[in-house]
Amino acid sequence: MKKHSFEWHGRRYYLLGADKEEQKYYLRTASFDCGWYWGIGYVQTFTNKRNPRLSKDISSYDHFDAMFFGIENRNGFDAFREAFPFNPFSDDEIWEICELMKSAYTARHYADMLYCGGSNYTENPAKDIIKNSEEYDRINKVVIPEIMEKLYAILKGE
Repeated sequence: MKKHSFEWHGRRYYLLGADKEEQKYYLRTASFDCGWYWGIGYVQTFTNKRNPRLSKDISSYDHFDAMFFGIENRNGFDAFREAFPFNPFSDDEIWEICELMKSAYTARHYADMLYCGGSNYTENPAKDIIKNSEEYDRINKVVIPEIMEKLYAILKGE
């Protein structure tokens, strides 16, 4: 299996791998959504399995963190290898993919907290110390885009 990506409806999708039934799974590029947060880790399959670029729709939609980081007693690497027995990545690359994705999620949650002034359970009494627009901007404009570029370089094979 070779690394590849394609454009579909204005978005780039990178091959992650295929399951035992040889269904291929793709990671959609991250996007800054609704003007304040990052949409990260959308994993999709397509109706046209042979040429997903020609698909009329997606056939499944999941989240990278739920697939690989939310499994009890499993690390992301093992979960990835189990989910995608067919993939184009070395073990070192899979570890790096997991590290970068977990870092992107951590940075995204931190930026969300900086923006909202808390964790969104209720109004945080410490919100005035938590809100920080400069740090929010740095995370969203520098940190997350750089993390994602490093990830895409691995997925592309650069």
